[in-house]
Amino acid sequence: MASKRMRLRLLSGIGFAVILALIFIVPASAASLVSYDFENEGANNWTSTTGTWSVVQDGSSSVYYQSSSSEGRTSAGNSEWTNYSVQSEVKIDNFNGSNRTLICGRYGDGNNYYAASLSNSNGGTLEIRKKLSGSSTTLAAKTGVPLSTGTWYAVKLELNGSTLKMYVNGTLQLTATDSSLTSGAIGLVAFKTAAKFDNIIVSELSGTPTATATATPSATPAQTPAATATPAATPTSVPTAAVTPTPTPSAPADAFSAYNLTGFSIGNSGGGIVNESNTALYKKVYTATDLAAALKKGSGVKVIEIMNDLNLGWNEIPSAAQTSPFAAHNSPLTHPVLLQTGVSKVTLDGFDGLTIFSANGAKIKHAAFTIKRSSNLIIRNLEFDELWEWDEASKGDFDKNDWDYITLEEDTNVWIDHCTFNKSYDGLVDSKKGTSGVTISWSTFKGDDRSSNSWVTRQINALEANSSAYPMYAYLRSSAIGLSKEDIIAVASSQKKGHLVGATSFDSGNSNLSITLHHNYYLDIQDRLPRLRGGNAHVYNILADNSAAWAAKSRITTAMETAIAGKGYHFGVTSNGSISTEGGAVLVEKSNFVDILYPLRNNQTDPADSSYTGKIKALDTMYSLNGVSFRGNSDTSGSPLAPVPAAIIPFSWSGISALPYSYPVDDPSTLAARLTASNGSGAGKLNWTKSNWLQTMY
Repeated sequence: MASKRMRLRLLSGIGFAVILALIFIVPASAASLVSYDFENEGANNWTSTTGTWSVVQDGSSSVYYQSSSSEGRTSAGNSEWTNYSVQSEVKIDNFNGSNRTLICGRYGDGNNYYAASLSNSNGGTLEIRKKLSGSSTTLAAKTGVPLSTGTWYAVKLELNGSTLKMYVNGTLQLTATDSSLTSGAIGLVAFKTAAKFDNIIVSELSGTPTATATATPSATPAQTPAATATPAATPTSVPTAAVTPTPTPSAPADAFSAYNLTGFSIGNSGGGIVNESNTALYKKVYTATDLAAALKKGSGVKVIEIMNDLNLGWNEIPSAAQTSPFAAHNSPLTHPVLLQTGVSKVTLDGFDGLTIFSANGAKIKHAAFTIKRSSNLIIRNLEFDELWEWDEASKGDFDKNDWDYITLEEDTNVWIDHCTFNKSYDGLVDSKKGTSGVTISWSTFKGDDRSSNSWVTRQINALEANSSAYPMYAYLRSSAIGLSKEDIIAVASSQKKGHLVGATSFDSGNSNLSITLHHNYYLDIQDRLPRLRGGNAHVYNILADNSAAWAAKSRITTAMETAIAGKGYHFGVTSNGSISTEGGAVLVEKSNFVDILYPLRNNQTDPADSSYTGKIKALDTMYSLNGVSFRGNSDTSGSPLAPVPAAIIPFSWSGISALPYSYPVDDPSTLAARLTASNGSGAGKLNWTKSNWLQTMY
């Protein structure tokens, strides 16, 4: 069938030949199964499940149009088709940021298909994508391919056994291999784009068996036979049986889709896509005074770009900034730097839709942020530092200053991404008072590096110079205990607390708590990955490496521990991983725990009282301690990941039947390399344009 139009514009910069209407003439080696031109039959043979689809006029032609800014999905054809090509003319009227338009094959439903994808991210991106049981993977990608709105492109997806090919304007662009999906109908997906489709042709590939063609709509998800898609290697809901470890293909290192927002904060748009020329909504912050103005309640600001490092201690900010949202925090008592700078508390209250980011990974020092009663908040590509000091006041229990880098209270939808958090006095990021919809992703949390001028070393040097003024330190250094200065630095360098989720036992809001931690690198964090009281926590693809903290623990003998405790002092190394208590549910998937004595705990108060016990389970997770390694599930017989210390409660989500989002995963054996790579976790890793930091999908 010839095309209705001969106006397909060439993709600039990639050397396409002139394409005439003959592109849509089916080759002699292929048999046309079905075609759709939307002229006479309209969209009668298509079944849309999401979005706003209609047949409209484009010039003299009738075309199939998805106009809403949400995801639109529609399908047609036969669920038994196996080896075929599907080609369509595509015109994107609005990318609505940097979203995707997809031509799908072997389409079972909205959670299972292959696709040829067009996006304007990274100068224009072509992809072959797979969605399997709701988890999306980029199988092949090419960036720097200019794609324009209002331009017709001819896109073809060819599926032949496990070989997948993508053509644009008649030229082969991408090839991938995957065997997860063997049959299915065709589909169109406009992920938040406004797009038009026309002249869709499905052709049987020569020499391959294909089911008899029909032009009836494809089966709805409820009707699709189970055999149309191979089950995913990793479940996205509670499993009913043990999972055999199966490596899951990862996106290429340069595929930005790996950084898409997922988890419980899915749907969070932050402050949106705002042009930096809009100075009412977009504020560039160079000083504490700038930040105070931007974060003032009711400011109306939607995007805050941190332009450079900020020292925000109460004594070092100007008087113009010493006003709400800034306030003096608890006064430092021991660290020589903080005694000079002071510490500020910065409170964000009542924001709805706000993105705070840095294009260069700027560092914020000497400040604790509390975010209250806010929603749709995004914090990206920032480093937080210098908020710890030696604790004599509560004898090493770190229970006085209450300095957390970020505390969330009564919030909904918070995404913290590509940030770095250094050692702090109390927690790193805590979530309280029923806060829900939190995702923390691609971030690094780490203890002190013990170098000659590190934050902890400077503190211990100050104590050493005047030890008589610090009774606890003096006792540790005395002959009664016998620790050297180097021993104390080694033990003190790891971070005591990670994420407390739910601050008060049996608080009425705890059932609302929800948090996702994924692709985070925890280096020498002793505890709380997370520590959950009620609600739900999903932990996947994290690397928790406590090898230095575990080695430092051996510097304190049992006799030393007894003597230290006898004086009422707290000095040592806790060794916990993920913790679920008080009816909470924590699922750990495809993660890696290194040198943690208790990787999974289910009670922190009274193992004999089941009201304090939580539900926790690990799937396909790696674990090593003292040279002994394991990979598997927590419920495998003899598994070192089995929760302690209480009787195990069978896992189920709290208040939900399944996770409300899909998520791609990496094999846990790749996490060490992936998260420490140049494009891995933490601030300052991605050299992106500013607009990328404002997007949530790539």
